[in-house]
Amino acid sequence: MTRFLTAQEAAKLIGVSASAVTRLANTDMLRYETIGTRRIFSVQDVNDYLANANLRIAPQDHERRSKTASKFIALSFFSGAGGLDLGMERAGFSPILYCENNRECRMTIDANRPDAALLGDITRASASDVRRMAKLDNDQDIDVMFGGPPCQAFSTAGARRAFNDARGNVFLKFLDLATELRPRYLVIENVRGLLSTAYPTHPQGTPVRGGAMRIILDRLDRMGYSTSFNLYNAANFGAPQIRERVVIIAKREGERCAWLTPTHSDDSQWHLPPWVTFADAVGDIEDKPQHHTEFPPKRLKYFRMLQEGQHWNSLPKDLQRDALGKAYDLGGGKTGFYRRIAFNRPCPTLVTSPTMPATDLCHPTENRPLSVEEYKRVQGFPDDWWIAGSISDQYRQIGNAVPVMLGAAIGQAIRDDMNGAQASNQWINFPYSRYSHTSDRTWDFA
Repeated sequence: MTRFLTAQEAAKLIGVSASAVTRLANTDMLRYETIGTRRIFSVQDVNDYLANANLRIAPQDHERRSKTASKFIALSFFSGAGGLDLGMERAGFSPILYCENNRECRMTIDANRPDAALLGDITRASASDVRRMAKLDNDQDIDVMFGGPPCQAFSTAGARRAFNDARGNVFLKFLDLATELRPRYLVIENVRGLLSTAYPTHPQGTPVRGGAMRIILDRLDRMGYSTSFNLYNAANFGAPQIRERVVIIAKREGERCAWLTPTHSDDSQWHLPPWVTFADAVGDIEDKPQHHTEFPPKRLKYFRMLQEGQHWNSLPKDLQRDALGKAYDLGGGKTGFYRRIAFNRPCPTLVTSPTMPATDLCHPTENRPLSVEEYKRVQGFPDDWWIAGSISDQYRQIGNAVPVMLGAAIGQAIRDDMNGAQASNQWINFPYSRYSHTSDRTWDFA
């Protein structure tokens, strides 16, 4: 269903006055429809205007606009497009403050959750700033504070410079704020590489494997928090996607929080519903208009030779070297090259662009990358969740997000803990991910 905006609402998204929106409409720069004497603007038309005009106008920081008190006080940091936030909302934790510095993400947040406070650069924010913007009294308890600090500093695909990277430093700033704000629960989401990133555990020390994670856990312990963590595959929580992320839940009082409760499995012995497939996620939108980028003609030639579920290794042998170029001589399976995903399996991990050669995400049967609409479905975003910016911006925001289903499982684990649920041994041997020694019970940093 098409979502329409008033001139005032369109002006807010674009970052101009309502009279400026009228001028844009009068000069045919912004499409509109008329109901009686009133002009209305579709969200897609506003989005197209922003993309075509190459504008990047972010909303200003603002205090919480809602006057209604929430049952639980929740604060979101590194909010991105709002995937973790939507999941936490499902468990009853609706953020009253979002902290995000990226312009397009700020536009996305402010368009979808305009009544919440919006805060920018975390490095310049103090605990008093957070309370002021969220309209919280100095002694008002915060139930949960959550976020996924930028993961590139810890990614197995990057340089993994940890806290020496500016992005790693915002991780420490996040912990500084948590130290002052003292939430009942603190959630940290990050990439698998966080568990193994080498870093000195003391000044002038030698970097040791897992040192970055050790520093974080020691810091939380000094704050007086008990911690549980594991590496979770989002497919085990209903996401139609193989996506593994570290989730740390730190608790201010009492025993540590239990691991997340799985809702799906690809192993029938656990008596859970099977993993959700790509077809399950997108079946009802495949005959609707899709917005997507394109593969370069040379690469598209090879995609046309592949069937659903295949990748470069299914190309004719005499064409494989030409198709892969220099990558042909690299080690590993290179299974992300020329990859057509399968309808009957969860999607591979979404990345910030479906056309990056080493992580291709081609539609199972059509000769195109996955669309923005399909990206949203795979990550669990509602169809009407507006994503700001150009198509490239939208891919990036969605690809960086936490799957909504995983966020919901995190929120539910906290709600269960709040309600006095005890940690169960039922899932102690559950294969939460493809890797071993990745939980608080089995991880060894040395």
